[in-house]
Amino acid sequence: MTTNDTKRVWFITGASRGIGAEITKAALAAGDTVVATARDPRKIGERFGASDALLPVALDVTNEASVAAAVKAAIARYGRIDVLVNNAGYGIIGAVEETPGDDVRRIYETNVFGLLAVTRAVLPHLRRQRAGLILNLSSVGGYRSGPGFGIYCSTKFAVEGISEALHGELAPLGIGVTIIEPGYFRTEFLESNSVVETAATISDYAETSGMVRSRAKSVSLQQPGDPVRLARTIVELAGSKAPPLRLPLGSDTVAAIEEKNAFVARELAAWRAVAVSTDFPK
Repeated sequence: MTTNDTKRVWFITGASRGIGAEITKAALAAGDTVVATARDPRKIGERFGASDALLPVALDVTNEASVAAAVKAAIARYGRIDVLVNNAGYGIIGAVEETPGDDVRRIYETNVFGLLAVTRAVLPHLRRQRAGLILNLSSVGGYRSGPGFGIYCSTKFAVEGISEALHGELAPLGIGVTIIEPGYFRTEFLESNSVVETAATISDYAETSGMVRSRAKSVSLQQPGDPVRLARTIVELAGSKAPPLRLPLGSDTVAAIEEKNAFVARELAAWRAVAVSTDFPK
């Protein structure tokens, strides 16, 4: 998946904090080179210091000119990109009815359209190399949705659908695509700088999305997942000769996937006769 077995060039979005910063740190520790992007690249320099192996770059994933400039800077400096990590994104908590259209459009601009913009800008270079790996950060919420996180989960469902298609389109070109599905990891994701709550609340949802609001506050910074171990796992994954389409991370994600798969199997069995009854008669 790389043009150089000893040193990969990473392009990481949202690299100034959280999982993006941990992946940056782990990749540098592995001896790789990192193009670390953020809206304010000064924060990257402050966190990691100056290094020939690190290029902090300004990037707003919602601005295609900014995306093009960041990718151009990466290629000008290092000549290639081996691993693209689409990590930039944020969450929103609130019932679907509580979430106004402007908030929905805003999160899609970052979590979905931003990911697409960066991927489209990097792909010509990966195709030219006939090598590379795209790691798209989804979530346990990209596999199973639930009350309070419906809009956020819908963006991650979109990421998973896009990634599945990319996997089929790019495999013949020697380019891998892996969906990363973290559960609850102990980062600042549930803090106000990474997740927003809808301003409106509707009392009828107090026992569903309302409970999720409360739980998010109590869980924040107490999550069971270790982001350092997650980052090391992702760096190891980048060296795999056969990376998976999906990589769930965290015991909570594994449990959620198993639970949903069992539910889908039970429901399909119960409704199978109805499901197949709509074909033209043979």
